[in-house]
Amino acid sequence: MAPQNPTPPTRRIHPNIWFLTIGSFLTDVSSEMVNNMVDLFLLNVLGVQTSIIGLIEGIAEATASLVKLFSGGLSDRLGKRKWLTVSGYTLSAISKPFLYFATTWESVLGVRFSDRFGKGIRTAPRDALLADSAKSDQRGLSFGLHRAGDTAGAFVGLAIAGLIIWSLQPGASQLARHTFQVLVLASIIPAFLAVLVLAVGVREIAVARKEKKDLPSMSWYALAKRFRVFLIVMIIFTLGNSSDSFIILLGQNRGLSLLQIIGMLMTFNAVYAILAGPLGSLSDRIGRQRLMLAGWLVYGLVYLGLALSHTGVQIWLLYGFYGIYYALTEGAAKALVADIVPQEQRGTAYGYFNAAIGLAALPASLVAGILWQFVNPDAPFIFGAVLALLAGFLLMTWVK
Repeated sequence: MAPQNPTPPTRRIHPNIWFLTIGSFLTDVSSEMVNNMVDLFLLNVLGVQTSIIGLIEGIAEATASLVKLFSGGLSDRLGKRKWLTVSGYTLSAISKPFLYFATTWESVLGVRFSDRFGKGIRTAPRDALLADSAKSDQRGLSFGLHRAGDTAGAFVGLAIAGLIIWSLQPGASQLARHTFQVLVLASIIPAFLAVLVLAVGVREIAVARKEKKDLPSMSWYALAKRFRVFLIVMIIFTLGNSSDSFIILLGQNRGLSLLQIIGMLMTFNAVYAILAGPLGSLSDRIGRQRLMLAGWLVYGLVYLGLALSHTGVQIWLLYGFYGIYYALTEGAAKALVADIVPQEQRGTAYGYFNAAIGLAALPASLVAGILWQFVNPDAPFIFGAVLALLAGFLLMTWVK
């Protein structure tokens, strides 16, 4: 018999990555129908000041961050990540319908708190599960695909929201209560479909340990020094990266109608979804830090452009370029964490990573709201551009 050629190594992507991507796609279809409208609902319907909106966003993200820290470490100690992930998606799906009944900013905060609590439970275990499922030379691609699916869901959710707004409020410049309530009702179905897909499709990945009796430490100092330095740089950057809600508010301030804001958000998500996979794969070949530096440069230029803008069209175009920043950095940053940290500590590391960024979002959003209200709407974006420049310099010089 003639000798057979050896079978080349498979490049097949683990099924978990596809199911996690589909789950995130459906969740973002649901979330983007509502979340981007929450701040307009607060401003247009409830008459809430931007400083309070910034406070709500900051508290919501800080809540998620603290829970991420705990859930990531717990997934390492249990050696199991799937059901923490599924339970987090379930809590967010259950909390969303209560926005239908919201009549005060405190009630909106309560729903946002519950939704972000669910996000906190799921994010670090999900990221660790995704990293565990990916081959070492496919981490950038895997995180890029996940971000692409997540963002494609946002695009579809926004398209559905746009159709609902067009049918109920054609040409309106401000959001009405009944329109927001219809959006909330429509968002419920994809939220629960996501839970079903994840519960049925995702498989647990065993967490390898040097000694079975040893439990991984959740201590900050037990993590690699390079990871700790990288996280400090990420915090500095995030302190200037306030909630993207302020870009939406700026678009309205510059004259964009509700449907035009939807179009602006869809443009952003289309750019992000198209580029996330290819750029994530590129990070596997040329390095994560190069892509992150390029992304932070794009971010700084976009934020400077937002500060100098005068028209809604300019905001729309700049928000499209903003999608390039996300595609360059989001997958690369999470893949870099997996490169630095061993498998048995990834849940803890992703917990610290997501927690630190979310906690930094509280002062970032609060400062942005205060700068907007008491200085001018351009000030938050100048502040963000300056911190992006500083963080880029530190990433080049500190993270070796």
